[in-house]
Amino acid sequence: MSLLSVQALDIRHGLLQAVCGVSFEVDEGETVALIGANGAGKTTLLRAIAGVHRPSGGQISFDGSDVTQTPAYDRVAMGIALVPEGRRLFAGLTVEENLRISCASGRKGDWTVDRVMETFPMLKARRKARCSTLSGGEQQATAIGRALMTNPRILLLDEVSLGLSPLVVELVYKSLESFIASDATILLVEQDLNRAVKVASRVICMLEGRIVLEGGSQEMTRARITNAYFGHQKHSRSEPAP
Repeated sequence: MSLLSVQALDIRHGLLQAVCGVSFEVDEGETVALIGANGAGKTTLLRAIAGVHRPSGGQISFDGSDVTQTPAYDRVAMGIALVPEGRRLFAGLTVEENLRISCASGRKGDWTVDRVMETFPMLKARRKARCSTLSGGEQQATAIGRALMTNPRILLLDEVSLGLSPLVVELVYKSLESFIASDATILLVEQDLNRAVKVASRVICMLEGRIVLEGGSQEMTRARITNAYFGHQKHSRSEPAP
């Protein structure tokens, strides 16, 4: 049984249908990259899975239970954690205070403030610094660490590299390597195609709210991904490359 199952999901922003009939599954221990151009519906989809945006149709199941109408805070307690686009930190609080807020979810696990510091060494010297004074990379590391402090069963990462220099992106992903390699379950939104294919075992490409390509990251050529990304050629699901 898959850990996360999304079936025929429709999501609207007022009169605009941002996600149209999307279906896919994520198995436990799998890293899946969700790619697509701006406006493809990726962030809206992640927010719906986290419970921040209510869908207008379809179903979201987590570990066999229908969570479509479950509030976001209850989903966090079940093990669904979102690192939102833009980080959304409490700017007036310190790094450590932002991390400790996540303990309110009540989930037991191995993630502690010290473990986050070991995972993201860039934060060690900034532990008592207010988040308003952090660099973009330090803010992103804090946002990821805050999500990890909920001891999630699935981590939803939205635009890890957004607004960061290539060097800082490399440092953030380098810090995540051990977590990704530990059979963690991750659904990752990433516009950097090279990065997405490198870290994910499977890639899902969205265009105008629909899935147009899906398959193992090693099965698809860059040309096929690029064509789907820009809408030059549409597919419902991928087939192994010849």
